[in-house]
Amino acid sequence: MTSTPTQQLSDAGVSIWLDDLSRNRLETGTLQKLIDEKNVVGVTTNPSIFHAAITTGTDYDATIAAKAEAGASVEETIFEITTTDVADACDLFAPIAAATNGVDGRVSIEVDPRLAWDTQATIAEAKHLHGKVNKDNVHIKIPATLEGLEAITATLAEGISVNVTLIFSLERYRAVINAFQSGLEQAKDNGHDLSKIHSVASFFVSRVDTEIDKRLDAIGTDEAKALKGKAGVANARLAYQVYEELFSTERWALLAEAGALPQRPLWASTGVKDPAYPDTLYVTELVAPGVVNTMPEKTLDATFDHGVVTGDTITGTYAEANQTLDALEALGVSYNDVVAVLESEGLEKFVASWKELLADVEGALATARKAS
Repeated sequence: MTSTPTQQLSDAGVSIWLDDLSRNRLETGTLQKLIDEKNVVGVTTNPSIFHAAITTGTDYDATIAAKAEAGASVEETIFEITTTDVADACDLFAPIAAATNGVDGRVSIEVDPRLAWDTQATIAEAKHLHGKVNKDNVHIKIPATLEGLEAITATLAEGISVNVTLIFSLERYRAVINAFQSGLEQAKDNGHDLSKIHSVASFFVSRVDTEIDKRLDAIGTDEAKALKGKAGVANARLAYQVYEELFSTERWALLAEAGALPQRPLWASTGVKDPAYPDTLYVTELVAPGVVNTMPEKTLDATFDHGVVTGDTITGTYAEANQTLDALEALGVSYNDVVAVLESEGLEKFVASWKELLADVEGALATARKAS
């Protein structure tokens, strides 16, 4: 039997996670089908995904009606819906988690994005979510803001697995790995079994190209146009170099000896935004052992249908990747400015989605109360 492109990705050491979750996916068996047929071994969610799930169709009407009758607040209702879906997805992925010693079979749920700049509130929310979902294979997502770094360390120190999200810059990625290793050192001191604590670092890809391409178009020269669509992959490849470097130190060796597992790089935002680019660009160009690629279903389908997987496409590309970023700087495209804009925009989008979700559920609760 011919091996599928998604199977080839798995064979090359890439874990495929789906960047989507809904009650419908769980109840109709479509998520199970992706596990069975397209090598999906985990799920990530974010505020935009929950907004789309909860406001489309009627899957959540009964829960909302019950919550309205019980006098629940809009926040309590959303908390109930999202944690229930995540807990059920954790159950679905439990066999994969068991087979991979918890490395895969993970389901991620994000802290309220409005807390991204509040360290203590993020820590409290992470514990609250973890306690409510109450599954070994859940990841609590915490944004990699400066305030988030301390929350990441504190959450890991409690023995809670973390998906660090919204990483754009190599400098911030180094700080994330430091926060992760500090968290494990504290967890060890707190008596936790390090082999049970898992983490991924979600490094965003396509959004880097979207922002940089816009700036290259404004420059408008042939030299600028030749660099379009190259920064996202180059940046992610250099992140893998950072991963290799910081997980081969003496500091890491001591943690590994105590049972710790490395924080895997996760490629996020892997759907192509520019139709001029191949729809599998951020999958086939970012293949290396020990990474996760979380894909929207459209990208997963494209990869399964016509992705050309040629093995490791990251190792040995670092000089070329650095040249790409240097060429951008030489043209006046500031890397530091780009990543700062992307972090700020990424958080704004999630906060906007969350606020829309709050407003929509509030409306649905009010309608349900009138009907009862």
